[in-house]
Amino acid sequence: MNPDLDALKPYPFEKLAALKTDVTPAAALSHIPLTIGEPQHPPFAAALDTLSAHRDEMARYPATAGLPELRQTIADWAMQRFGLQGLDPASQVLPVNGTREAIFAFVQAAIDRSRPARVAVPNPFYQIYEGATLLAGGTPLYLDCQADNGFRPDFDAVPAETWRDVQLVFLCSPGNPTGAVTPLEDFTRLIELADEHDFIIASDECYSELYLDEATPPPGLLEACARLGRHDYRRCLVFHSLSKRSNLPGLRSGFVAGDADLIAPFKRYRTYHGCAMSLPLQQASITAWRDEAHVRANRDAYREKFAAVTEILAPVMDFPTPEASFYLWPAVPGGDDEAFTRALFAEENVSVLPGSYMGRATSGDGEANDEGVNPGSGRIRLALVADLDATVEAARRLRRFTERWRAATATADQEGSHP
Repeated sequence: MNPDLDALKPYPFEKLAALKTDVTPAAALSHIPLTIGEPQHPPFAAALDTLSAHRDEMARYPATAGLPELRQTIADWAMQRFGLQGLDPASQVLPVNGTREAIFAFVQAAIDRSRPARVAVPNPFYQIYEGATLLAGGTPLYLDCQADNGFRPDFDAVPAETWRDVQLVFLCSPGNPTGAVTPLEDFTRLIELADEHDFIIASDECYSELYLDEATPPPGLLEACARLGRHDYRRCLVFHSLSKRSNLPGLRSGFVAGDADLIAPFKRYRTYHGCAMSLPLQQASITAWRDEAHVRANRDAYREKFAAVTEILAPVMDFPTPEASFYLWPAVPGGDDEAFTRALFAEENVSVLPGSYMGRATSGDGEANDEGVNPGSGRIRLALVADLDATVEAARRLRRFTERWRAATATADQEGSHP
């Protein structure tokens, strides 16, 4: 077997299951999970109707490049959404089976193993970035996302000698788990660094359509390129998905778009990989990308939940003001996110994800170091994906638990112990 498989770290949800394995929660309370970022809103019905109407097309092999109508629909959507002057559906767009599969596959195709291969990832992060890097023979460079920088990477803190070995940089905007939005000036700065040091930028924008201010949609990497007059999107790729936008995680449908000189070899890789999207799924995707009304309704539903949960939790927990995605990223009193998570489950039957499970301890230089600081430690990730009533009930339980935990922590600090 590939020896690099041994370098893969346990997935966050495996660690969470182990943390909770010997805990018996209060039987009087129903379980409310706020852990996995799986949308629970109703899937876009028209897309499902299209899927059913085209089910006979399962009898045909699909092409890796996807249907021309799908590529054109995606190009039209991206140009409208991000103000692009052009996006060639034939050479700059590639349908994929969701962003997770595409991100992993792209790293395998992009890494040049004949020279040093660093892959910069935000820290904390979506673990596929790290796993894909390790299996491609690369080394992760962890860019800590701290509160003092708006939970975004500080690219100017990376020395020039470090950039020289970087082949690929991942962005995630809006961010998972922090919800932070990358501003255009950060995209622009990273493009300048990519030109200077010859690396690729891969922007994971799968949460781009879930934002709280309807008048201020998050910007994207290709939008930054267009504003620079960089209409070939050189060195830049974006990853988008219908999973969050249209509540269709099971459809496994998304796209990659950007630099045609990156799309072409990636398409060749995918032809050998054998992961073309089935024709009924492509037809359903066309229906979903062409409709914005259901996406606005989806944002309204998340907006209502964020408002309700913020009102409940803000008095007792510190978290960044939500801008986008469907996550909250609160700090826990006392700073022990594992102990907080375990006790919350035991006492209130609410599951959350310890922030430390999504990050890596570093020495501040991007190198993994178990003796260093994990920027995810001391926080928890709340996925506000359930319906409004369940989410509000979870927030109420979390508040009353936090009030008890804060009191216990204060007492423990005085006594020199911990809750």
